[in-house]
Amino acid sequence: MTETAEILFTDEQAQLMDIAESFSASKSPVDAVRRQIEAEGAIEADIWQEMAALGWLGIAIPEEYGGSGLGLGEVVAIVEPMGRNLLSSPLAATTLAARAILQGGDDGQKSHWLPQLAGGTVAALALTEAHGDWDLTNLTCTAAASRDALTLSGGKTFVTDAAMAEVFLVSVALDGAPALLLVEAASLPAGALRREIVIDETRRSYSLNLDGIEVPKANLLPVDGAAACLKSLHLTACLFYAAEMCGGMAGVINVTLEYLLTRRQFDHFIGAYQALKHPMVDALVGMEQARSHLYHAATVFDGPDGAAAEIAVRMAKAQAADAFAFASDRAIQFHGAFGFTYDCDAQLYRRRALWCEQQHGDGAHHRKHLAGLLLD
Repeated sequence: MTETAEILFTDEQAQLMDIAESFSASKSPVDAVRRQIEAEGAIEADIWQEMAALGWLGIAIPEEYGGSGLGLGEVVAIVEPMGRNLLSSPLAATTLAARAILQGGDDGQKSHWLPQLAGGTVAALALTEAHGDWDLTNLTCTAAASRDALTLSGGKTFVTDAAMAEVFLVSVALDGAPALLLVEAASLPAGALRREIVIDETRRSYSLNLDGIEVPKANLLPVDGAAACLKSLHLTACLFYAAEMCGGMAGVINVTLEYLLTRRQFDHFIGAYQALKHPMVDALVGMEQARSHLYHAATVFDGPDGAAAEIAVRMAKAQAADAFAFASDRAIQFHGAFGFTYDCDAQLYRRRALWCEQQHGDGAHHRKHLAGLLLD
């Protein structure tokens, strides 16, 4: 493993972050977030089309397939301010599906799907199963091959934004080995999707019943690269969740500071008391530590040293999960009794922190893997 402490933040990233912050703040103020909780979808169709028009969906897709040909660092610079403003969307899932096709698809699949995904086609990931194992190669869903089709069986859970997805990236076991395939939404029978109740109410999570669904063999990504592709998907998802949590920390710190500088007790703003000031400093330091890990991971992710990239991503996910949990917990505590009510905005961030932490591994999970990676 090559040692590196490099953290890069390019002009392109800075520009994208500024645009994404302005966009997210205007489209997703907290009252709009609360209204969207009651809506059918996590994001309005016109907002999604605006994101597509901005070119965000094709950032990590090569220019030959209709994208911008940039990298994951630029996607991270968009996901972070979206997390700060609690803007939920299929951006990360669509980017991950495109990355899987780019890494593991054949030429025909790349030419067919990548321009569509860059142009606004919504993709959903169906990678998690009921057993909850964060090892994506532990598969109970299966595919049985016939002459020109694959027949699927089993089910997936935590398929976010499935109701608006036009294509699903699904992992299955084929002849005992991991495989990835693309299932078009039009091929799903009625009742295949069932809405799940999850801790983060801004999410739209579904279970997907695959029993009896037939998929053309042309939609099967080459099997020989599926295991490596699943590992890459896992780590990329961790990178995006770390970005979302770093943004969420900034958002919840702002919510808390606004309250501390408004609420008066014994003729003083409560933010003047050391018992509240010191934890706020700890929350800010935790956020900056997490952001340092995040942008280091984004810098080295597509570099030549795969072990260094994995270490950086796992560190970023673990640090962001712990720091976001602390900041959002303090936010609820400092709001007093009001903090434990549904009307307090701090609980929106605490719910987001819990969701992000449990997706693709919590801090303990990643530290367990880090122990082996760092001691090799």
